[in-house]
Amino acid sequence: MKFELLRAESVYEGRAFHVRRDHLRTPDGRTVKYDIIEHTGSVILIPVDDEGQMYFVRQYRHAAQVELLELPAGTLEPGEPPAEAAAREIREEIGMEAQHLEEIGAFYLAPGYSTELMHVFLARGLKHNPLEADADEFLSVETLSVAEAFQQAERGALQDAKTLAALLLAKQHLSPA
Repeated sequence: MKFELLRAESVYEGRAFHVRRDHLRTPDGRTVKYDIIEHTGSVILIPVDDEGQMYFVRQYRHAAQVELLELPAGTLEPGEPPAEAAAREIREEIGMEAQHLEEIGAFYLAPGYSTELMHVFLARGLKHNPLEADADEFLSVETLSVAEAFQQAERGALQDAKTLAALLLAKQHLSPA
């Protein structure tokens, strides 16, 4: 199956992402339009301390109009390596530095309309070393035991898709004791 890009046009240039409209020829010869969110990519962290506590952030998400409990995450700067973004974001979001960051996978957040690839990092060896939070973020840090984090995910108590996907990738690396 071959899709041919006929042309692409910029529709919107924003702070966090850009929107482009692609005009494609489908394998059966039709012409269709796709609106694509161009995103630089992001990181999501699974911070676990020496006592087996997993760190989360609770924050208001205006699009959903709810507060969600999520794993810490953030956007890559253009050209920034994911490991550098992960090291920065964990300090900004939960005030901890990770002595050991291990990338355990990656996934597309919404491949039907977005280019955003999320890199998942397991963060261990945590120590207090905060960076100033982003001006538009109002977060509270919460911890759950590894076992409780997986239980909440399985019960449907966590509603953030990136958190659920990251926990699935982490399951083989963590013992829910």
